[in-house]
Amino acid sequence: MAHNHNHTVNNYSKSIIFGIILNLTFVVIEVVYGIISNSVALIADAGHNFSDVISLVLALAAIFLIRRRSTGNFTYGFKKGSILIALLNCVLLLVALGGICREAILRFYEPAHVNGYTVIIVAFIGIIINGFTAYLFVKGKEKDLNIKSAFLHMLTDALVSAGVVVSGIFMITLEIYWIDPVMSLIIVGVIFAGTWSLLKETISLSIDAVPKNINLTEVKNYFLSLKGVIEVHDLHIWSISTSQAALTAHIVLDDLSNYEMFLSEINKQLHDRFDIEHTTIQMETADSQIACHKCD
Repeated sequence: MAHNHNHTVNNYSKSIIFGIILNLTFVVIEVVYGIISNSVALIADAGHNFSDVISLVLALAAIFLIRRRSTGNFTYGFKKGSILIALLNCVLLLVALGGICREAILRFYEPAHVNGYTVIIVAFIGIIINGFTAYLFVKGKEKDLNIKSAFLHMLTDALVSAGVVVSGIFMITLEIYWIDPVMSLIIVGVIFAGTWSLLKETISLSIDAVPKNINLTEVKNYFLSLKGVIEVHDLHIWSISTSQAALTAHIVLDDLSNYEMFLSEINKQLHDRFDIEHTTIQMETADSQIACHKCD
């Protein structure tokens, strides 16, 4: 029996904290200029942006949970909590999209007449802040669902702000006020598609499905391609956090004499080729007394 435990976690704590500070500052700006310009839309958007701050705080909490050590009762630590936080972040994002959609529909009936120049300036600041915050998470969004959800939150706000700028221009130059809700609904549709996919992936991980970036068949075929391997059974792959995968397997060999070097190479390949960091592998022979009852 052999184990490999590599608990390295990409540290996005500084990026998240920086994002929290930037977005809290923007919330204050929106509230102040919303009052000055008599824009309910800006004040409402400040509330929406504050929900993004909460999302970033949750992502920071997820990193903290991943780093906590295991205990007697929680043998994997609190890593699984990061998946639950990713699920909560998805729900928050869907609620935010619902709020934007509701506001857009209401504006078809009650077009907003506000100071277009102020709205454009503040929205442009929003593009810069939210776009830059989203950029901080571009590299990590494929490795960690919490980073991906934070990225989507920030991207949503950047696109909404861009839509506000465009609608503001139309309102000032052509007095076409219905462009604002139309633009909002288009943005909601685009973001919803990505959010729905993220939600399904998070639910799958919460019930220990094989992570999306790992192909179970390819892993099994890799084992079977190794010299001396007769059979592979009890192969299980699941996520112990939003950024770490675990594997257990029983490998039947024709000879156990060189298993230590064999295991070392397997663990290296599982990490490099399949991004699996936490492995437990039991070596057996066809007639070995330690061979277990197959439960695949």
